[in-house]
Amino acid sequence: MANIKVTINGKEYEVAAGSTVLEAARAANIDIPTLCYLKDINEIGACRMCLVEASEGGRPFRMVTACVYPVSEGMVIKTDSPKIAQSRKLNLELLLSNHNMDCLSCIRSTNCELQKLCRDYGVDSNHFKGEKTQTSMDTSSVSIVRDNSKCILCRRCVAACKTMQGIGVIGANNRGFDTEIGCAFESGLADTSCVNCGQCIVACPTGALHEKDDTKQIFEAIADPDKKVFICTAPSVRATIGECFGYAPGTDVEGKMVAALKRLGFDGVFDMNFTADLTIMEEGYELIGRIKENKNLPLITSCSPGWVKYCEHYFPEFTENLSSCKSPQQMFGAVMKTYFAEKNGLDPKNIFFVSAIPCTAKKFEVQRDDENAAGVADVDVAVTTRELGRMIEKAGIDFKALEDETFDDPFSIGSGAGAIFGATGGVMEAALRTAAEVLTGQELKKLDFEDVRGTEGIKYASYDLGGITVNVAVASGTANAKALLEKVKSGEVNVQFIEIMACPGGCINGGGQPTQPAVVRNNVDLKALRSAVLYNADANKLAYRKSHENPQIKKIYEEFLGEPNSHKAHEILHTTYVKRGM
Repeated sequence: MANIKVTINGKEYEVAAGSTVLEAARAANIDIPTLCYLKDINEIGACRMCLVEASEGGRPFRMVTACVYPVSEGMVIKTDSPKIAQSRKLNLELLLSNHNMDCLSCIRSTNCELQKLCRDYGVDSNHFKGEKTQTSMDTSSVSIVRDNSKCILCRRCVAACKTMQGIGVIGANNRGFDTEIGCAFESGLADTSCVNCGQCIVACPTGALHEKDDTKQIFEAIADPDKKVFICTAPSVRATIGECFGYAPGTDVEGKMVAALKRLGFDGVFDMNFTADLTIMEEGYELIGRIKENKNLPLITSCSPGWVKYCEHYFPEFTENLSSCKSPQQMFGAVMKTYFAEKNGLDPKNIFFVSAIPCTAKKFEVQRDDENAAGVADVDVAVTTRELGRMIEKAGIDFKALEDETFDDPFSIGSGAGAIFGATGGVMEAALRTAAEVLTGQELKKLDFEDVRGTEGIKYASYDLGGITVNVAVASGTANAKALLEKVKSGEVNVQFIEIMACPGGCINGGGQPTQPAVVRNNVDLKALRSAVLYNADANKLAYRKSHENPQIKKIYEEFLGEPNSHKAHEILHTTYVKRGM
């Protein structure tokens, strides 16, 4: 596309024709504040925070919204002037006039985009006073809380749900002063086909949306002398929790994370990479069995609870295709309360098991039926990366000052295949590494299945595994899952194995990950930076790169499970699904 010349704040720049004023300014490293804008998702010019002055063809300057206004040849733009500053300040004061300002106790305090802008523009919250919209709080979901008293009607959550995820269970209800965001017919979120992915939370600029906080239960369990409290952490948490403590996105803080968890008082800190490997053993052999029997193909992965619930609601005809494997989170709890309890003479009822995960949908998963291998819930509490960060802060632990520590035995070893679970395509690649060697009986010369890597929404590949051609597909984000499954239904796509993650980019971009402001989400490839931590661990850090080589995996089969997909393995590590419909 051709370039055109514009002048921004007195300096001439060449920018791409067709750019918006906001894009042109950011290409020139000039920041314009926004609240409602999310690139490619919510470009509606509603909040008016991005107002700038623009002059075209020598005409007088006028105010325009930078996020939607296109540049033109010779345009002169001012992004900062007394008039602009006053307009932005007035907009903020009007927003605050209808806002619940309990900032001191708000879950997003010091990490709120509205709060930061008010600080930047010196806003006096007492400028406008009057009636406030009567709002509601929706606590019906096991995963997500909506507090509309803190909503600024930016509609970023609506766009994340409808445009990005293709679900659309929330929108604007009522009109004018009475407008609020919610579900149709004033229903609670739990009464809709919401899949609990939490992408609405990470899109929200304020404290209007947050996960249900379960940290109190954990602190109480740790303080209970009759409880043994254990925790495992998902692969992607080590790649993101540093962001809660000021580290740049893409920083691996595994050692400090483990050290912090031990200081919180857990009786054991384990690596969920172990049960990622266990999942591959069960799922890989399940795939081989289905291919040989030509039954219930394509096999579709079941690691992502948001995707599983989406399938149950929107594509119930595909529930027979879902792998019967529990997710790595649920497998870990099941192993702890059966194998580990037996080896250590513990009553499963006295084990309180916690998973630290990047996913709000895991909070729904822990209370699903058929997730109780020992007669009690496999997992007692699932906490997001954000909750874990808050626990560490509340305990007064100086995260950055910690010396690295390592995971506890007997679940301290995870392979590189388990590590890459957190990135879209990672489950597929991990499964292929094991399935290929089992089917061919030969060691793979190249372990990197690069065709299924990357953050594209849908990827396809085909592999020859011991004379059997296996066509595979990978999708992340439920909108992409829908597009893929429609093609499978119509016969346009013929595949034997599908990996689906509910969140775009996979777990590294999960709804429970640290919130980042729009200026970061719009201009930094968080998915790539966070994924790089996992792929680096696979390639350079971990001793084993294939799930079936993990010695602790071999041991649990020898001592307890027998072999992959055995009757005992099915009793403990597999589950069932529900056809929910809309």
